[in-house]
Order: sequence, then C-alpha cells, then structure tokens
Amino acid sequence: FSGFERNREHMLRVIRNHRRAVYDAPRAEYEHLHIKPVGINQNLCPAYLLVAAKECWDRALALGEQYGYRNAQATVIAPTGTIGLLMDCDTTGVEPDFALVKFRKLSGGGYMKIANQSVAPALKALGYNEVQVGDIIRYLMGTLSLEGAPHINRESLREKGFTFKDIANIEKNLPQVFELQFSFNKWILGEETMKRLGFTEEQIATSGFDILAALGFTKEQIEEANLVICGHMTVEGAPHLRQEHLPVFDCASKCGKTGKRYIAPEGHIRMMAAAQPFISGAISKTINLPNEATVEDIKNAYFLSWKLGLKANALYRDGCKLSQPLSSKSDRKEKKKSPEVKIEKEIVEQVIIKEVSRRRKLPDERMSITHKFSVASHEGYLHVGLYENGKPGEIFIKMSKEGSTLSGVMDTLALSLSMNLQYGVPLEVLCQKLVHTRFEPMGMTMNKEIPMVKSLMDYLGRWLALKFLSKEKAFLFHNKDLVERAYSEGTKSKDAFAMRLPVVDEGAEVPQEMRSKLKGGVWEGTPALEVIQPGIASSDLDAARQQGYTGSICGSCGSLFWLQIATLGLWIGSTDFPRARKSVFASGCGVPGSTRGSGSV
Repeated sequence: FSGFERNREHMLRVIRNHRRAVYDAPRAEYEHLHIKPVGINQNLCPAYLLVAAKECWDRALALGEQYGYRNAQATVIAPTGTIGLLMDCDTTGVEPDFALVKFRKLSGGGYMKIANQSVAPALKALGYNEVQVGDIIRYLMGTLSLEGAPHINRESLREKGFTFKDIANIEKNLPQVFELQFSFNKWILGEETMKRLGFTEEQIATSGFDILAALGFTKEQIEEANLVICGHMTVEGAPHLRQEHLPVFDCASKCGKTGKRYIAPEGHIRMMAAAQPFISGAISKTINLPNEATVEDIKNAYFLSWKLGLKANALYRDGCKLSQPLSSKSDRKEKKKSPEVKIEKEIVEQVIIKEVSRRRKLPDERMSITHKFSVASHEGYLHVGLYENGKPGEIFIKMSKEGSTLSGVMDTLALSLSMNLQYGVPLEVLCQKLVHTRFEPMGMTMNKEIPMVKSLMDYLGRWLALKFLSKEKAFLFHNKDLVERAYSEGTKSKDAFAMRLPVVDEGAEVPQEMRSKLKGGVWEGTPALEVIQPGIASSDLDAARQQGYTGSICGSCGSLFWLQIATLGLWIGSTDFPRARKSVFASGCGVPGSTRGSGSV
C-alpha cells in the first residue's frame, strides 16, 4: 500500500513479533513489548499444525522484507454473526456459537430459527453410531411434528375441532417457533378457524392469548408436549451422550430453558489471548456474560484482558438491552398457576341479523395528518383525514418522482382504504391485510420506529397501526420493541406534547414583553417557548389536547394551532376549547398573513 515505505520498519517489527509468538520465544526477544504475548505451547499443539504455523510466519516475514505488504491491516477480518451466516458457517474466527439452537431477531420484525450444523458431524467424530446420533438430535431439536406427541397430537386436536388443513398449517410452522404455543395463533390458524373452535372476538384480538390453555390443556401437558415437539435446545441430559463429551458442545450462553453449562468469560478471554499474538489489530469478538454477572465480574474481565495483552475487549451481559439480535430461549412469561380448564359444550340458537352498511362521510372541513416517508430511497407522503373523534376516515398516498403506473396503483389503494374506513371496516382488519406484503420497493426507511419494511403496503399498515391503534393491538402488527420505543421516546410519547403545551394556572397573565413579541401574530423568539392566553383553565387545555390541538396559541385572536410531528397544519378555532370541534373555522383571525379556515405553516 502507498504508506508502506514510511511504515516499513514498524510493520516488519510487528510481523517479527508475530513470528516469535509461533516459536514461543522468551520475553526478552520481543521488540518494544512490555507484556509477553501468549505463545503457542509446543507440547500441546499437534505437530502438523505447529510445522505449518512456523512455515507460514517464516514466509510472511521473508516476503514482507522482499516485497512489502499490500494492506495496512494484514491479518484482521470482522468475524460477525451476519458474515458467518453468509459464509454458511456456524461461527467465524475464534467466536464460539451463541447457542446450539438460537433465534435471530430480524430488523423488520419476526425471528429466524438457526440450528448449529456441526452437532451431528461432531457426534460421529466422537464415535456415536447413526441411531445414537439421531436420538441426540431429536432430543436437541425435537420431532417437529405433532405425530405421536404426548397430550397434544393430531388425534387430540381432531377431537377439539381442528381440521386436517388446520393441523397441516400448524406443523408447517413448527420448525420456526420458540415453543409450541407460538404455532397456535390467529395468524397461522386464521380467524375463521378460531371462531369455529368457539373463541370470541375479544379472545381472538387479545395479544398473547393462549389457545392451548383455553382448549383445556394444562401447563404440565403443554410443557411435556413442547419438549418432545420443539426439543430441549440443549444436549444436557440427552440419551447416549457421555458426560466427558459435554464440554465439546458448550456455547457462549446457556442453551434452552434447562441448560446449565456455558463458556465462562475467562474462557473467551484466554482464547482471544491465544490468537492475539498473530493478529496485527484487535479481535472483533464478544465476551458473553450471563445476566446475573456483577460489576466485579466485569472488572475482572477487563483486568485479565489487559494482563494477557488483548488490544480490545467487548463485553455483553445477556439481556441487558431492550432488544438483542440473538436469543437462546423465549421471553414469554409463564403464569404461576395453570388450573385445569373444563370445557362445556352448549347448544345456542344462532340469530342472524342482517345489517345494511351506511357510508359515513367526513365533514367538508376536517383535521388531517401528513406523514412523509421513504422506503429504499423512494419518497412519498401519506395524508390521513380524521373524523371529529380523531379516527381516520380517508387516506391519500402521493409518491414523489414516480411514474404514472405506481402513482395510479397507490391512488387506487388509497381510495379503496378510504371507502372501507367510511363503511365501517375496522382499521385493524385493514392493517392485517397490509402488513407483511412483499414486493419492491422494500428495505430501509428513514423512520426509526419502522426501520425496515417489505413493501410500501407493509409500511402503510405498520404506520397506521402505530399511529391509530392501541398499544396492545399495535403489538399484533409491528415489532414489540419498536412499539415500546414509540411509546417511550417516539411519536407516541406523551412527554413531547407536555413540552410543547405546558399547563398553567387558570387566569395566568401574559407578560407585557411577551405581548410585544406576539404583535402581528408572529412569534419572534424561540419556537420551543409557548405562551398561554389569559383566562384559559388547565382542564380546558387538556380537553383541547385530546382533540388534537397540541400547538401554540395565537397571541392576537386566541386561536389554537394544531401541530403534528410529521407535518404542521394551522386550524383556526374558538378559545372555548371544549366546544372547539363544533366551532372550528367559526371565526377568522385578523392577523396579517393568516388565512380564514386552514392554511399551512
């Protein structure tokens, strides 16, 4: 590389030190090092590997002295989990596997189940026969079938009212789930099937509804069936496996719910220390600590890393973040008691009442929200018209710099959604049809609450669910962690409204110097400072805020600005806030530059 001649002396010194570590040279022979690197133990390393390693570093030094080096970092790669997946490797470098069976959280929502591919070859190398290997793998991964399972099987489900098609859908999804319960939900079974099984609309809409428990299966029966079908996710306790072979299958974290073994943090550090003398930079590898790790444990890990000459140390305590990419078990919370449920059959007369749907149009003048979005660099705008109660009644979609075909398709979709909303179709039903649709454009967005989507429809469904549905219902359509983020620090956070519209005592006076700044209806100070009109009670402000009037107040006429994070709209209304919905646009503002009715800021 271009800077080699300037760095020739130092680069060759580094390579010479690498070569000395292969020969496990004494500390005095190393150049400019205060801590002796961990060299290769000549007695432990197999002879064929030791000879190859010495030959490799002899050539690296000789060729470097003759020709120089092409790269400033000659021996470093990034052994990340994603690279490992693309290379069809369980891990890369000196990184141990996170768990024998793990679930990778996808940025756009959902999980991918990943099983270690090296277990079966390792068992064969240890001398186990085909039958023994098969038994151990089934103990680890499960049968992934309802056939012959205890308590919950094809026969018992048929008795509960499941059809052959229902059972086939359940079994098709088994290889991708944490636990058996996750294959029994309305997304896999469908709402029609759940209604046929006797569940109510409220039960179907409830997030986390346990169908198996509602069908009468006890906690113990579900757990026993789960271990057989979905596996133990650990080899601890597996049939045929000898105790002395367990360390071969140890991972960075405890495997499954019953696993106890894992690689201690010191083991990670010492493995890195053995590799560090032959790497010119730091090692991109995580040192995993269990959730119960203490501050003292972290302190000791850093001290040992320094003592052994590591150039970097990346610690991670399991479960310390709101969201983590890899998990070895489900975070589903178990109920303390699981009383046996008795199912009683009742004969009920079915009364069918035919209702004629009527279209509920929006008023001629209505509040609206404009949201700018970008999906894979394709920008667009969503305009949502609202009823007086704040619920959506119409949708317009405008794509920026797009051809007539896509614009026409999006216009037609928006018209269809608007008509459905005005004829009373629940928004959650529309969201259900929109999310997870996959086509181009897809990919990254500029919205941190919806970072990745599968299509424009997918984005629209997730955004509508986040914006207008309850938190519990939003969980059904969007990643739980991202919904929590929206409510804690994003667009659903109530703190943002509180900062823009502070509550003051009734009858508070506006200082004279503030009045002068508000002359002409133009605020000349910082936009973050809000001024409240005299004689406005805090209860009236709360009522107005619930109706969407969350902006500042006009200093001349007392009208309240309606402010939305995604857009800014100006609505002129009465200062009698509880009746603002009815009296909006009733009076205009005499401030120069303002408009009667509505305008934009």
